[in-house]
Amino acid sequence: MKLALLFPGQGSQKPGMGADLAREYEPARRTFAEADEALGTALSRLCFEGPEAELRLTTNAQPAILATSIAAYRVLEAECRFEPMMAAGHSLGEYSALVASGALSFADALRAVRERGRLMQEACPPNVGAMAAIVGIEYAAVEALCHEVSTTAAVAVPANLNAPDQTVISGNAEPVRRALAIAKERGARASVELSVSAPFHSPLMRPAMEGMRAVLGGIRFSAPRFPVISNVTAALVTDGAPIPELLLEQIIAPVRWVDSMTALVKAGTTSAVEAGPGRVLAGLMRRIERAVKVHTTEDAGALRAAITALNAA
Repeated sequence: MKLALLFPGQGSQKPGMGADLAREYEPARRTFAEADEALGTALSRLCFEGPEAELRLTTNAQPAILATSIAAYRVLEAECRFEPMMAAGHSLGEYSALVASGALSFADALRAVRERGRLMQEACPPNVGAMAAIVGIEYAAVEALCHEVSTTAAVAVPANLNAPDQTVISGNAEPVRRALAIAKERGARASVELSVSAPFHSPLMRPAMEGMRAVLGGIRFSAPRFPVISNVTAALVTDGAPIPELLLEQIIAPVRWVDSMTALVKAGTTSAVEAGPGRVLAGLMRRIERAVKVHTTEDAGALRAAITALNAA
């Protein structure tokens, strides 16, 4: 079996995530305890109980999703005999992928993404930026549309290249909303502004990028045990040296998820596990390459099913 690991990004969080994993599996319990200790706060309680409004805050959501993802991964690691071919994570999820690969310590990753969340939240004043999803128009047309509505003073850019017919755009609110209206006129099946706290993966995040430079500069990165696909390049990362710069550029660059999954398939991947809350990445894979079966781990039932399937393969 040629298996890849996939790790979700922000937006997958929900109150209760990881609670049943921690009840049933000792590796998950230890992971959440380790997260609480690393951050000096009850992150586990926030994951298990909410409240949702507090969990949704970027500075909380990012370490919470990372902790839940690593809890699921560690259970898989303990219960299954497998060696991943590679890993990929969507935006924030790239940190989870690096932890799973051994390139980055769990404690360092938790502290880094909490600061990443804070910096991204503070990088752009409220109501200045926006993000929106456009479905039903191919990427090249969305890219051209962003160029059409942008000016030197205000921009809209592709932010998440999620599926062949689904692109999220980000930037200043006015051009993003103008692009939405034009996309509807040009036949988009869906054109919806997203409820997010900042215009992620756009030039407006440059202050966050610069703020993270010192954070990542103080962290030791090792060569991963298995390759991790970079969001920025959609190429395999096999050495620790380029990781900090790639993580910095990731803050303002688009997430090249379609290209990343295409690279994964070309490398021979036949199945994958989405380790963490939700099943967003499994849904995107069905739109990119249906031949790759993605097992999810969003709750204890899904995790048990994934363990059974992996051990039977």
